[in-house]
Amino acid sequence: MLSIISPAKTLDFETPATTREVTRPDYLEQSRELIEILRGYSPQQLSELMGISDKLAGLNAARYAEWQTPFTPDNAKPAAQAFQGDVYVGLEAASFSAADNAFAQSHLRILSGLYGLLRPLDLIQPYRLEMGIRLENAAGKDLYAYWRERLTRDLDAAIAESGSNTLVNLASNEYSKAIDLKRLTADVVSPVFKDEKNGQFKIISFYAKKARGLMAAWLIRERVESPAALTDFDVAGYRYAPGESKPGQPVFLRHERDRD
Repeated sequence: MLSIISPAKTLDFETPATTREVTRPDYLEQSRELIEILRGYSPQQLSELMGISDKLAGLNAARYAEWQTPFTPDNAKPAAQAFQGDVYVGLEAASFSAADNAFAQSHLRILSGLYGLLRPLDLIQPYRLEMGIRLENAAGKDLYAYWRERLTRDLDAAIAESGSNTLVNLASNEYSKAIDLKRLTADVVSPVFKDEKNGQFKIISFYAKKARGLMAAWLIRERVESPAALTDFDVAGYRYAPGESKPGQPVFLRHERDRD
């Protein structure tokens, strides 16, 4: 069984990684092609393309200019520890044991606008390139056109290699659209996390993102390999709600009283 999660805009390349076991991304040739396209944009053009401030645009223009191979532990960091958004607060990859990391390598993938499909220990260098950005390239008008065919094919193969014909989709809509989910030979399960607010249960983005990371971490630490076992998820107050769920979309609810 394989899980997918989204990357994060927030990065941490200052804190040392807690492992020296690292791997190299599979799509560095494609990443280099995209970097060359991005190097053709001025900071002002990057600001307009990405909808970011001039300061952030200048930072990322510098990142593209400095991006270089080969990747080593001295100039890059394992992806699961470099990303620092809400999902990764829940994932807490820096606390993984060596056995956890080994299991995660074959059971978790991170989607990325620049790197395509990453294993947790794949080294990355700093970047910003969201999947939904309309960056024109040889394959089409945006990054979906660039990545979808390749990632759909390779993700299908990775799911088969994981030992179970199930994909647990813990990625956001923006990133899961990079995969043609209908073309996968695997069964796709997309968990939904809802929190109580004013007596009603709803998806609250901040909490839902963290919950996706919590489930990804739970799948790794508990060595979960059966889709039927997903309903056993009981972390941070979330519990399976059979009455709210439907096939391929298990719902997990958390009462306000159980929230920290």
